[in-house]
Amino acid sequence: MQTLKTWALRAALVAVALPGMAQADSLDQLRGFVRDTKFGRADFTQTVTAPDGIKKKVSTGTFEFSRPNRFRFVYQKPYAQTIVGDGQKVWFYDVDLAQVTVRKMGDALGATPAAVLAGQGIEKDFDLKAEPDRDGLQWVLATPKQSEGQLQWLRVGFKGTTLAALEIADSFGQRSMLKFNAIASQTPPAPETFKFTVPAGVDVTEP
Repeated sequence: MQTLKTWALRAALVAVALPGMAQADSLDQLRGFVRDTKFGRADFTQTVTAPDGIKKKVSTGTFEFSRPNRFRFVYQKPYAQTIVGDGQKVWFYDVDLAQVTVRKMGDALGATPAAVLAGQGIEKDFDLKAEPDRDGLQWVLATPKQSEGQLQWLRVGFKGTTLAALEIADSFGQRSMLKFNAIASQTPPAPETFKFTVPAGVDVTEP
């Protein structure tokens, strides 16, 4: 079974870019999000559910993004973790383990949720389908065209013109649901937001 750390990294890659446009169906909203919104910030709650459907882990935090491919996730509870995408690499800092893991941006993205939300050609890697409304939200189902990876599918949920939720399923039967508060996109983040400096005394692993 995958760890919360693995899911945290996947969650960060999911929520790289989020935007807004006039009222439309969910598929048009998603395409408009990828095309139009350049930056934003939000708080989130993430719930990871084990394959048995019973065991759950809940975490909270904040994230900021600036397209393309720049993002910062800060997990505050229950474990302190930071994930930063600087446009070239993705840095994962596990505070409790005093360890930083680094991956190239291209390797970290690929046919992942980030390719749906941060890429320009989302339909090159994913099949997109509007789904029926559920839980007061409009949904888009995104299925990878290549089935080699662990991602089985993801769903993107909108409330009106606002991104409200992301649901992810993997080949191990785990699901992760992220719920967002209102996304603030009036002021661009400072450039240093997406620069990561390795803390002193912390081990760095770069596969």
